[in-house]
Amino acid sequence: MSLKERINAANEEALRRIVAADPVLVDVAPAGDVIPGLEDRMILHSGPPVTWERMCGAQRGAVIGMCLFEGWAQDPAAAARMLAAGEIALEPNHHHGTVGPMAGTITRNMWVWVVENRAFGNRAFCRQVESFQQFGDHSPDALAGLEKWRDTWGPALGTAVRKMGGVPLKQLVARALLMGDEMHNRVVASSSLFANAVAPHLVVCGLPTEQVVSTLFYAGNHPFLFLGLSMAAAKASMDPVRGVEASTVVTAMARNGTEFGIQVSGLEGEWFTAPAPRVQGLLLPGWKEEDAGLDMGDSAITETVGWGGAALGGAPGILSFTGGTAEQALAFSRDMRGISTGLSPDYLMPALNFEGTAVGIDIRKVVHANLVPVIDTAIAHREPGHGIIGGGIVRPPMECFTKALARFAEKYQG
Repeated sequence: MSLKERINAANEEALRRIVAADPVLVDVAPAGDVIPGLEDRMILHSGPPVTWERMCGAQRGAVIGMCLFEGWAQDPAAAARMLAAGEIALEPNHHHGTVGPMAGTITRNMWVWVVENRAFGNRAFCRQVESFQQFGDHSPDALAGLEKWRDTWGPALGTAVRKMGGVPLKQLVARALLMGDEMHNRVVASSSLFANAVAPHLVVCGLPTEQVVSTLFYAGNHPFLFLGLSMAAAKASMDPVRGVEASTVVTAMARNGTEFGIQVSGLEGEWFTAPAPRVQGLLLPGWKEEDAGLDMGDSAITETVGWGGAALGGAPGILSFTGGTAEQALAFSRDMRGISTGLSPDYLMPALNFEGTAVGIDIRKVVHANLVPVIDTAIAHREPGHGIIGGGIVRPPMECFTKALARFAEKYQG
């Protein structure tokens, strides 16, 4: 069998695994109880590996926040000294079967969504989504949101999810795409669908009324609630694709505000990185271009499974957050088809005659077409101490893909 035939067969197998995925939310639990290898005095972060010295401002602010949240330090200066001295371990979420939005920071006492891919038996995890600490804000108000999630909302949602016997996510995502979501930065419909599904079980799960009411208000009024679930579902769907011999399908795209990195199925365990790009989009009132940090977050895992940029053409409402036109959004979704292995039979876009979203980004096609994937994302400040400042569209550096393809040729062509 020629190398081209081996690659095509491997990519067909990768596509089969992505399409066969059956992500189910099975729990909400403390990260230390469920995430493999998450130790005390360890902070997981988004993107490829990065040291404290090379971290961007927003991610520095976020890891300082986690030191304060865990009680390892009493003030930001003390936390910064601990981190600079190497007293806190820093590791990528992806090395632990996990993803996190923006700075992506997770420690043992952060409660996480637990999603099981019942087609393959693997699990993936993601933290809550909010607009402050994950962007680098480590103020008392920002940390209060994490504490509320830890003490009230996370435990209540976990109780309800267990009472339900789990929440199948594949069908919910498919419905939400038909309602104008794209599962990355527009998750309004999916958040509502999930809140409606869990609400009756919260009411009868036997928890204190005050906790139930607080959680109902939280779930029912959080427009980004489902992003944590979609990220965990995408991660659970893509992890079985890792390690398919001779496959050129991308299994992860992740950014830490310093570097953009990709991982490839047939090159399991290796990162291919380049400097993180600048996001093009819209800033919230009061912020200027020079305030913006570079691209950050694990949330581009959604694009690898056929959501986000691949589904932009069916989610024109997101343009109020990212900028651009409906015609451009449709063009983005069509572009993604040219660099992907196939189309999803489950995730459909009415705006494109109910055809499926593009699935299985192929590094060969990216380099051959000189066309990188489209990602829609949020924007963090370049300095620590701030919340969200905007949103927009970003494309990965081509260098990530050329490096991966060169390494693939080295490995498989000798």
